[in-house]
Amino acid sequence: MIFRRLIPFVLILLLMVAPAFAAKKSTSSQLATQRAELKKLESNLAKQRNKVKLLESEEKGVLNTIALLDENLNRTKEYVQLLAKNESTVKTSLVELNRELDSLDREIERRNVAMRLRIRELYIHGNYGPVEEILAALRGETSPEGQIYYVNRLLSEDKEKVERLSWLLRERALKKREASVRLSELHTLQSKKAAEEEGLKNQIQTQGNVLATVQKSKNLQRKAIQEIERNQKMMLSLIRQLEKKREKELAQAKKAKQKKKNAEKPGKKLVKLPKEPVKPIGPKCMPLNGMVISEYGMHEHPVLHIMTRNLGAEIRGKKGEKIKAAAAGTVAMVTEIDGRGPTVILEHEGGVYSVYGHMSAIRVKEGDKVKNCQDIGTVGDIGSLNGIKLYFQVSEGTDTVDPLQWLSRK
Repeated sequence: MIFRRLIPFVLILLLMVAPAFAAKKSTSSQLATQRAELKKLESNLAKQRNKVKLLESEEKGVLNTIALLDENLNRTKEYVQLLAKNESTVKTSLVELNRELDSLDREIERRNVAMRLRIRELYIHGNYGPVEEILAALRGETSPEGQIYYVNRLLSEDKEKVERLSWLLRERALKKREASVRLSELHTLQSKKAAEEEGLKNQIQTQGNVLATVQKSKNLQRKAIQEIERNQKMMLSLIRQLEKKREKELAQAKKAKQKKKNAEKPGKKLVKLPKEPVKPIGPKCMPLNGMVISEYGMHEHPVLHIMTRNLGAEIRGKKGEKIKAAAAGTVAMVTEIDGRGPTVILEHEGGVYSVYGHMSAIRVKEGDKVKNCQDIGTVGDIGSLNGIKLYFQVSEGTDTVDPLQWLSRK
């Protein structure tokens, strides 16, 4: 019989279609992930833009203003890129859906032809129903649903084939609705992207105007220098606090050790304990692999183009890149510092401190012991004036040193 001869062909067709369904599942998973990323970024972007709006009514300082504008600009760029990525995935999803619809249409048409042949065969070999219904089915004047009803009523042995065609028709209807939703989503994404790209141009223009104003105004330059110096004093004050705490703990430990030693030898003259040698720091690790965009000491500020003194070095980074501990030590402080954003300060043997600023994520807490090159967080642009970067500073006691030279010491 005709249908029996068609069974192997249908099985082969199903095997050919299976990879397409697997690909669609993968695309759907990508879309779900990207939608979640978009939602999260939209929330962060809304908060960032509210901060920028406050600039119009509040005095935020020269550095803070530029930093907020730069961060907002970077979030918008990231948002536009994610919109473009989502748009591309939706387009891929639409192509896959249309391919599936074409495949379904071809299979439905083949099955409709087979059904009409089956009805013709039944009509020739016996009268199983009203002649008018059979003739209408042969001429293709009835709907696929009508043909399904007629064949199902005539032959119970064809029930499985009828159910398969019913499933195909339902699946096609679902795919068409899904394709319609995807197309609407694509138009929404394209509209959002166009609006954000236009807004991005305006943000770049605004930031350029602000920087040009600062570079031309001696008064704003003086304020910027004062803000830089104030932020540096705050950083040095934190290091002094940590060093005083360390010295106090060392003194207490030494006193306790002296007391214990004297208690072990009563009646003898107190002997002053010799100063213990400082343990070596050991191997060092570059905290971030990237271009050094600002070195230690006097230099021309890369954004403001005014001469300033830098207490550390700045290393260019990319989104998501890991920041590593430059040497083994203890997390002395996790805080947020003006001009440096979220910051981690590590204490190393001998009263050496390393500072890591502009972090977007921090994976350690105060008191944690860290190994050399251990991942302590990711690089970011919070508090930065010029994109994603790491601020890296080293102090020996309370004196800052060139962090790049310190890294090269054996």
